Amino acid sequence: MGSISAMVWCLAYAVGLLFTAIPWGGVIALALGIGAAILVPQRWKTAPRRPVWIVAGLIGLLASLYFQARTPKPAATDISRFLPIHQDAAQLVVKVQGRVDSSPHVTRSQRMQFWLTVQQLEIIRGTPGTTADGSRATGKLYVTAPLQQASELHPGQRVGVIGSLYKPKPAANPGAFNFQTYLAQEGSFAGLKGDRVEIPEQGRGWGLWVLQRRIARSHVLGAGSSAGQLLTSIALGKQAVDLPHEIKDAFIQAGLAHALAASGTQVSLILAVVLALTHRLSKRVQVVAGAIALASFVSLAGFEPAILRAALMGAATLLALLIQRKVKSVGLLLLVATILLLCNPLWIWDLGFQLSFLATMGLLVTVPPLLKQLDWLPGAIAAMIVVPIAAALWTLPLQIQVFSVVSTYSILVNILTAPLIAILSIGGMISALAALVWSPAGSTLAGLLKYPTQALIVLVNFFNQLPGHVYAVGTISVLTAIALYALLGLIWLSRWWQQRWWVAVLLGAGLVVLPAWQARATLFRATVLATSGQPVMVLQDGSRVGLINSGDTSTATFSVLPLLNREGVNQLDWAVSLQERVTPTDRQTTTQPGWAAIQRRLPIKRFYHHPGAATLPSQHSGTHLPLSTQAVQLGSTQVRLVNTNPAIAELTLPGKTWIWLGSLSTEQQASLANAGTLPHAHVLWWSGEPLHPDLLAMVRPDVAIASAKTIDPTTSAHFQNSKTSLYYTGRDGAIQWTPADGFQTTLDFNDNRPTPL
Repeated sequence: MGSISAMVWCLAYAVGLLFTAIPWGGVIALALGIGAAILVPQRWKTAPRRPVWIVAGLIGLLASLYFQARTPKPAATDISRFLPIHQDAAQLVVKVQGRVDSSPHVTRSQRMQFWLTVQQLEIIRGTPGTTADGSRATGKLYVTAPLQQASELHPGQRVGVIGSLYKPKPAANPGAFNFQTYLAQEGSFAGLKGDRVEIPEQGRGWGLWVLQRRIARSHVLGAGSSAGQLLTSIALGKQAVDLPHEIKDAFIQAGLAHALAASGTQVSLILAVVLALTHRLSKRVQVVAGAIALASFVSLAGFEPAILRAALMGAATLLALLIQRKVKSVGLLLLVATILLLCNPLWIWDLGFQLSFLATMGLLVTVPPLLKQLDWLPGAIAAMIVVPIAAALWTLPLQIQVFSVVSTYSILVNILTAPLIAILSIGGMISALAALVWSPAGSTLAGLLKYPTQALIVLVNFFNQLPGHVYAVGTISVLTAIALYALLGLIWLSRWWQQRWWVAVLLGAGLVVLPAWQARATLFRATVLATSGQPVMVLQDGSRVGLINSGDTSTATFSVLPLLNREGVNQLDWAVSLQERVTPTDRQTTTQPGWAAIQRRLPIKRFYHHPGAATLPSQHSGTHLPLSTQAVQLGSTQVRLVNTNPAIAELTLPGKTWIWLGSLSTEQQASLANAGTLPHAHVLWWSGEPLHPDLLAMVRPDVAIASAKTIDPTTSAHFQNSKTSLYYTGRDGAIQWTPADGFQTTLDFNDNRPTPL
């Protein structure tokens, strides 16, 4: 009974931390504990007694208070305090001096990113938001700098960075990455776009980063650039090497992200090898050797939650070996999770910690019964099959809730790649050890692993090229995710549910599919995305979805596709490109790559394009049709070209007429105003440039939407005088319209509350 009570208290602590996501979460946790004390003993005779549940409620309350106390907040001297108060203030150019806290990594924009502990701030240009002394500035700063200037930086090095200080922004589009929340979780509240890096200290210094770079360079020298970096990542985790984004993305899409993150697999292999080599020695020697190996691995791989979880469980296994006691795996997992969350309660929201915990839980409770069902197979083959199935089952609800997509071939890919990953994990760690002793030896061993590593890359890319390799389920609520895990728990704990597991599967599928189907049945929504280039709109009309413009590759990948994934879209019924022409430069950098990125993920049934523009790439199998001045009926929406050159389109939505002006020159606007051909529209959608008063008088919009970071002050004043509602994506984020709720913005311009974790 004592172990059950301890498990209840460990769970109560985790629940209390999770309840910080809702108002008065700690009080709710306490109320649940009191309610459980009243009801559970009446229905479950062998349950823990009432005091255990009351204590659990108190633990949940204290956990929420502890979380709030440990939540990072900017200090009075934090560098974020120097940011201008007003968003439209002039850019603040500064010189920041401090200590590098991480090894630099290459960003997608081909700049180096690193964390900097601020020690001093000097204002070069602009007006800060405080009169505090910059020489006493503190805080943690997210820094990006030119590739050539920051590639050789290392942790502990003192540097000065000159650049533009900025406030991180929340997600401007639904489903997009929330940069502000990410920095807040890391204890940072400002970013610096560096233009120049000054290094006063030229000494090389020393640290674990020296060993990491020695191993990575040895692997690259022996196996080649991509294969060597991947080998290092599989052996030591993603913190030990700067893995190319193309490889990261490919493994994530294939459902093999865990292969790039050091965790339980590497720890299990390390302990298995060490114990096998020392099996003739005493138990004490085996434990000491295992502990040294674990400590060395954690030091090289980095102190991430998933790595620490695996290492602590490995250490507990060694301790059990020493005292010759059996380990209760589930209880040990809960204890380790509690210890880690006591050290840092913010890890409860760390996705790596969550996935690691849930995957391990699946291995502990689901693998044994599945192995019994496959006892007719050889043990090694059965384990290769059931391990990815168990891990996928327990991580699937979280993946859907966070990413809204599933990797269709994930289980099959994991089964087929398991032997390769095992070989590369063991071989990579052996070659890493050899590289530390003698670098050429590590390179030679890495060279032997070159072809298995390349075979793994080829296999991953092959599955990523298959149709439907990623399926968008759509986002689910936190309550739905909890309900799915409750069903998994019932199958684990209840014999009745174990015999009727198919009922739980049907219930789980219904919880995911039915709410989404019901929500889409009568939905009509137009979403103008916050984009930095070409204006983009997504139209949802029941089960039909259309897209107007794609933007460039970055916009398509990080703005359009996340929204479509969030809405569970796996096919575009129609798409419209309003770009007038495609120059050779455009074909390489804007329109074509944007549509190509979308087409790789989603089939497009009908593609409408401007008569003077290029169509989609030839591999597109849908119908290609040119737009004209005749309206095209697309479900509840009509689209027609009001003017061909320059391109102006009219969108007739249920109850609203929109006119899209794009980017017009002053001469073009004057010509259109004189021609008098523009119709009246309820909504004017344009790119934020100055608009001619005569043109505005002709359109007479009730609402104006600018797809731009800023808009012309004169045009803004005109809209204010004419009482026209004005939105622009640089301030409001994505703008959504439905017939029932009208216009809604993703960002609240007047909301200055701190970002919740």
